[in-house]
Amino acid sequence: MLLEVIAITTEDALIASAHGANRIELITGFMEGGLTPSIGLIEQVAQQVSIPVQVMVRPHSRSFVYSKSDVATMVQDIKAIRQYGRNGIGIVVGVLTEAGLIDTYTLEHILDASQDLDVTFHRAFDEIADQEQAYEQLSNYSQIKRVLTSGGKPSVLQATDRIKRLVEMSKTSHVAILAGGGLHTNALAEFIEETGVKEIHLGTAVRGPMGANDLVESDKMHTVRAILDQMIGKKIK
Repeated sequence: MLLEVIAITTEDALIASAHGANRIELITGFMEGGLTPSIGLIEQVAQQVSIPVQVMVRPHSRSFVYSKSDVATMVQDIKAIRQYGRNGIGIVVGVLTEAGLIDTYTLEHILDASQDLDVTFHRAFDEIADQEQAYEQLSNYSQIKRVLTSGGKPSVLQATDRIKRLVEMSKTSHVAILAGGGLHTNALAEFIEETGVKEIHLGTAVRGPMGANDLVESDKMHTVRAILDQMIGKKIK
């Protein structure tokens, strides 16, 4: 079972990587759903963390519909991030049209700038009405390795049937389903059993009582890692 953990500081990333995370999502603006972190932070994490790191590329939190100047900013950020690609750095992006569909024109422009970077399509996916069709579209792009989703619900725990269906679709695709949003320790094992998901994304669930304002906590990481390790080899529905 793969565990991805949100980091907003170098300390977050170091704690998570030392205590069971398999991958980091590096962001700033946690309370805004994640924004592009500074190059200084990206460099520090790339130099100090040995596990893969997916860097958020999102210039603002107004929407997932971007202007030409927004896209130009994203492309420049990607070019800067790309220099750390040899250190296991990838990117996290999501672009939509005004109609709430995947903006394939802009996505292809971004993927062209990304070259061979590993790409996650983020929870912009959760604003799309027909997620199965959207998933099939994303499966056409070899650079996109996973979709982060809560199944279109505020909490992924409210979308077990949708996640289960997407996981089933992923069995014939190179695009994995990364389940996140509202997951907590007590529901983790049951959720995995019910959906068959193989990749989990956690943020506040591995932090202290102040949530985004607290560091990742090693004891919570150990608890989650133990649950995930117990699920390995267990029969999943």
